[in-house]
Amino acid sequence: MLIKSTKKFEKQMRRASSYEEWKDAALAHDNASGAERWKQMDPSKRFDFANIRIRLDKLRELRAGGDNAALLFTLNEGIHGNMGGMGGQSLYNRAQFGTKKLVVDYVTEINKSLEYLASPEVTDISFDDKLDFFHRASHCYGRTALMMSGSGSLLYFHVGVLKALNDQGLVPDVLSGSSGGAIIAAICGTHKREELNEMFTPEFLLAEVRQESGLWENLSAIKPQRMSQETVRGVIERLIPDMTFQEAEQLTGIHINVSVAPAEKHQTSRLLNSVASPNVFIHDALLASAAVPGIYAPVTLMAKNVHNERQPYLPSRKWVDGSVSDDLPAKRLSRLFGVNHFVVSQTNPIARPFIGNNDGERTLMRIYRDALQRSSKEFLNANIEAMSKPLSRNPMLENLAKTTRSLMNQKYTADINIIPSTRLVNPLKLLSLRSEKEVMEMIDAGQRAAWPKMEMIRVQTMISRTLDSILTEMEGEHMAQLSHANVTRAQQVASQRRASGRAATTSPGSTKQGSKRKAAIRAVK
Repeated sequence: MLIKSTKKFEKQMRRASSYEEWKDAALAHDNASGAERWKQMDPSKRFDFANIRIRLDKLRELRAGGDNAALLFTLNEGIHGNMGGMGGQSLYNRAQFGTKKLVVDYVTEINKSLEYLASPEVTDISFDDKLDFFHRASHCYGRTALMMSGSGSLLYFHVGVLKALNDQGLVPDVLSGSSGGAIIAAICGTHKREELNEMFTPEFLLAEVRQESGLWENLSAIKPQRMSQETVRGVIERLIPDMTFQEAEQLTGIHINVSVAPAEKHQTSRLLNSVASPNVFIHDALLASAAVPGIYAPVTLMAKNVHNERQPYLPSRKWVDGSVSDDLPAKRLSRLFGVNHFVVSQTNPIARPFIGNNDGERTLMRIYRDALQRSSKEFLNANIEAMSKPLSRNPMLENLAKTTRSLMNQKYTADINIIPSTRLVNPLKLLSLRSEKEVMEMIDAGQRAAWPKMEMIRVQTMISRTLDSILTEMEGEHMAQLSHANVTRAQQVASQRRASGRAATTSPGSTKQGSKRKAAIRAVK
């Protein structure tokens, strides 16, 4: 009977035409399966529920009692996304929607406490102390990034993922991408929120699909005999404003990151963004990231110079598709932007053999499988290393071995993984033209793959989003205070100078000296 009732809701989830419909069906499934009762109860072996309950009750008591100093001290002890293991994937596998109510309540209470301490209502903590606390809290807690893999014509899946996130207001302000993923990241990071809302409407997407020279059709026709590199550039230029990484960040507040790989030997891959390469033009970066080796020619990047003129960036270097060497640049994003929480939209079919299932329990079978996968990697690495000298005599085999090693040693998953079904990932169609039906199916598949992860993303990014919002407002207020203080100080100095000047012209000493000068002039005459 239970299986029968849950099957009905599973069918409703599959047929849902919106996230709201899917959510209603998922909640109904949880009620029918007993998962809703599991969510309401604290006890669980999956996290330290007792410690979380103690901290939650303490925070509520301090905020309700107005003990602001103690509340600040308690929060100072640590705001962590994985406190007591509450950020673990296993907590989101038991139910179709969400997780333990205790986890949601704890995150919500921290959120309320942060907003309360930042409000003008709290007057017994100075503005400077508040600002210092929120800076430290933001630095310690970290931020979230969305990484979109290299994808070829599967970039439409990324469109669906971003559409789902945008509809819920959950697009992170750090985006990275390789190849097709870089193009989607750039579209999102060069348009303001209201423009994105328009671009993600079904009508706009369908119109783009139907345009012969549009993104949704042309970017999938990467076969060299059907689409030139200049045509790719034309499509990029039509959909993405001509600006540098720094200009895009200033416009939208989103940090776009594009992975590119060097065409020359003995060079390292680059992550292009507003920090490491602020003056590089995004158009050229995207063209380089989409330059599949052996299909498109390597690209010379262009950048603005000190006179705002266009000139080559590192003229002696050319760049190609970055997914081969650094598909998901997690370490670099951590270093540059303080990211410690990653959402991945993974469509790279080459990565499939190297992707484990991070979403399940640590069963005995999974433990042995992961160990076998690690051992296989080490064995292949050792063999490639041992064969380095013989391979060096054949450049083609040497490059193939290096590429295989690079692909094998990358990490293709993260904290939250959004992955298409295997039926979509056909390597033979990766560079082929897709029909209108296929394109719309991939966009829909991206949304549907993102929906089950949406509540996890919302809960696990709530605190960082609140800290970012508070800091933006407080830093704006701080700058306004500094500006006002500078104006006031300048007015005081000017007033003092005017007063000093008046005193100099009216003082007795000044008059006496003036009379002496006039007498001396008359004597000379």
